Amino acid sequence: MNMKITFKNSLKEAKKDTLFISVGPKNKDEIIKENGVKTLFLKCEEKMTLRKLFLLVRKMVAMAKGIKAEKMAFDFSDFKFKSMKLGDVELGELIGSQLDFANYEFVEYKTSTEEGFNFVKEIIISGVNKEIEKAILKGHTIAEEVNKTRTLANMPGGDMTPQILAQKAKEAVKNLPVKVTVLGEKEMEKQKMRAILSVGHGSDEESKFIIMEYYGAGKKETRGEQSRTKPIVLVGKGVTFDTGGINLKPSNSLLGMNMDMSGGAAVIHTLALVAKMKLKKNVIGLIPSVENMASGKSYRPGDVIRSMSGKTIEVLNTDAEGRIILADALTYSQKYKPEVVVDIATLTGAALVALGERASAIFTDDEDLSKVIEKAGEETGDYVWRLPMWEEYENEIKGSLGDWTNDHNKSLRYGGSIYAAIFLYQFIKGHKWVHIDMAPRMTAMQGENLAGGALGTPVRLLYRFIEEY
Repeated sequence: MNMKITFKNSLKEAKKDTLFISVGPKNKDEIIKENGVKTLFLKCEEKMTLRKLFLLVRKMVAMAKGIKAEKMAFDFSDFKFKSMKLGDVELGELIGSQLDFANYEFVEYKTSTEEGFNFVKEIIISGVNKEIEKAILKGHTIAEEVNKTRTLANMPGGDMTPQILAQKAKEAVKNLPVKVTVLGEKEMEKQKMRAILSVGHGSDEESKFIIMEYYGAGKKETRGEQSRTKPIVLVGKGVTFDTGGINLKPSNSLLGMNMDMSGGAAVIHTLALVAKMKLKKNVIGLIPSVENMASGKSYRPGDVIRSMSGKTIEVLNTDAEGRIILADALTYSQKYKPEVVVDIATLTGAALVALGERASAIFTDDEDLSKVIEKAGEETGDYVWRLPMWEEYENEIKGSLGDWTNDHNKSLRYGGSIYAAIFLYQFIKGHKWVHIDMAPRMTAMQGENLAGGALGTPVRLLYRFIEEY
């Protein structure tokens, strides 16, 4: 549902059918009706933090939806807290993004009632100048692409194949200066991308390699500006459904595996957002897309795959497929002589074990790069936490038949997300790189004042990173 944002000089200009919002340190959240006018008194803590502010803005929308209010109105100054060192422009962008974020719900497969679905259709904001208006609308645009990412990731596996994902990538950037190239299996064979091809071999659906190119800073390098024109490359895992292959997942683990392309969805809509905002940066998106299916054609435990890099991968577990397809994508990324490579993947359940559902795991050997990513996560609400990537871990993934195994030594039970990162590192060594294991933040959790399903992680983080890097 597209939410309309209207700016007024005063809330007195809003009509009586509007839910008015009043924010303050009350005892509880409550809705009071006087003289035909409804007011939501929203409780807030006297010492507000950025994390609490995200939740407060979302709660306002969630409560409005709860009473089927289609219009809301509030004064911008109500959300300016003395305890927070947050400028008006930064606050405006935050509010603009969180309003739409909280209003989203995936209803594409639901039958509408006569009353229609329950969304807030218009929000009236007073007490803002032109600069703040612009910031709010910027946040609104960011949230639109985040929500499109959520819709893409929420699509059932039967309606989301590698071919459809490639088509969705083209649709996402229609009329924008982004070139989309899709390699089929024949083209990938010529590129020797046998890691991707091996994982997708068990499916009747053809695997695809999606390339998205945005040159906002110009293609040509010039003296003194080489670092500016080198691209940021985003690599997103695009497994449109993951059965686990021959190492078939247990039944309760199969549900939600339509969202195993969430990293790819995030890359698609980050490229769209960067192009819409006309950033003067060069950004490349690479999405290896496959179905990991169990069939007579499936790759097997014990197989040895020669990747695009020339390094061989000994397959210990066909359900550790994401890192295999990312190996070829990371190798391909080096064609662009990138400034930095960021890969995004719902890669391991082990990241969930380590961090719960509140932060994505990140891995890099670059201290400064880690700090930049962590800062962007805190500022946008796409929280991350760095885990170690010491070289000692490499010993546990050295193969006996091939160069590297796609799972750690069978005698080791722990550290699965670390071993996955160490595996990926073998295919991007020598380049500035960060790996985001977004499995913990694939779906919303209770208490976030958000609809269930895909979260659109980490589009907000990626955009802020690209914007400021």
